[in-house]
Amino acid sequence: MTAATNGSNLVEVSKLKVYFPIRAGIFKTVQGTVKAVDDITFEVRRGETLGLVGESGCGKSTTGRAMIRLREPTEGSVKFDGVELTSLKSGPLRRLRRRMQIIFQDPYGSLDPRMTVGSIISEPLETHRLAKGEEKRARVADLLKMVGLDPSYVNRYPHEFSGGQRQRIGVARALAVEPEFIVCDEPISALDVSIQAQVLNLLTDLRDRLGLTYLFIAHDLSVVKHISDRVAVMYLGKIVEIGPPDVIYAAPGHPYTRALLSAVPVPDPVMERKRRRVILTGDVPSPANPPSGCRFHTRCWLYERLGKPENCRTIDPPLREVGGTDQKAACHYAEDSLKSDVGVAHIDETLIRHGTPEAALRVAHKSTAEIIGEIPEGDIDQALIPSIEEVPPPADSEASDEGTKPN
Repeated sequence: MTAATNGSNLVEVSKLKVYFPIRAGIFKTVQGTVKAVDDITFEVRRGETLGLVGESGCGKSTTGRAMIRLREPTEGSVKFDGVELTSLKSGPLRRLRRRMQIIFQDPYGSLDPRMTVGSIISEPLETHRLAKGEEKRARVADLLKMVGLDPSYVNRYPHEFSGGQRQRIGVARALAVEPEFIVCDEPISALDVSIQAQVLNLLTDLRDRLGLTYLFIAHDLSVVKHISDRVAVMYLGKIVEIGPPDVIYAAPGHPYTRALLSAVPVPDPVMERKRRRVILTGDVPSPANPPSGCRFHTRCWLYERLGKPENCRTIDPPLREVGGTDQKAACHYAEDSLKSDVGVAHIDETLIRHGTPEAALRVAHKSTAEIIGEIPEGDIDQALIPSIEEVPPPADSEASDEGTKPN
């Protein structure tokens, strides 16, 4: 799961904001703003995979796109390997784009249907003038092999491939310019479950082989735990918790994280019945008019349990360290959340056998003589159990026929 990190930060995000204007009327005047990403600060360490999870519309994809300036930030700072991206002009930014790429969510919409696979993958090579002629064709063939596709597919079009194959083409296109940092914008959410595992394993192998750094955006908490070195949880444009997956999944410090984890199904009926579930009431507030104070307090179960403290309604909690294990949570009462058992009796990776009991499996591997020898004398009439030697061999076909002929 983990990739070796050297402790340095490859990407540093500070007080990032991405707002979208709401226009109305004949003259399209600005009536308000949608605060898709609102004042978030975090870092992506070199060589790690940072998982970013949250509900739909919380700002995950906008954050990923703003980090590589596919979406212009409204305010804030994004530094890539010490270089401030938000102030770069088009020329230097274009040269720096070689080192950061993105894998889009929709494998159907992210590929040009009028271009062949060879043209799609070779386009970044031509744009950055990295290869041409025979060298370019050899590079495209190597990229197709790297993602598990036949190099002879270069002349085919996207509509001739399945969803998983198209996503592999998207991965090959992202790898064409040999990047260091890749934003994986929900790369498996549009695929079948079996194909999801294949693409996930491919991304893990490529990270280890090429020394890549990922921002992995997803909805599936079990997938994020499998691939990530750290996990960040977003809610309504804010990062509410960040830390190592084993720590966060075992003892979440934010009530929203516990609510997310309580929704993960447990493949054990006994544990599922014992688990304390959290069902959030109400709808997610509008990002155009977010609540004051803590944005989660309108749906927070801990806020209700503690008697609705005033600071939850008036003061926006900062992201602070809790637990002392590289775990941060944006909650005034994170310590009370850590003491709770809500939603954490889950995600136990210990294999559980549901079906044939172990005792029956042990018996199934024994011979008939061993089973009879283990039965205490007197428990069963031995006369009714003929030994293997006493059982007469089956008669051949001729003797059987003679025995059945009429006299």
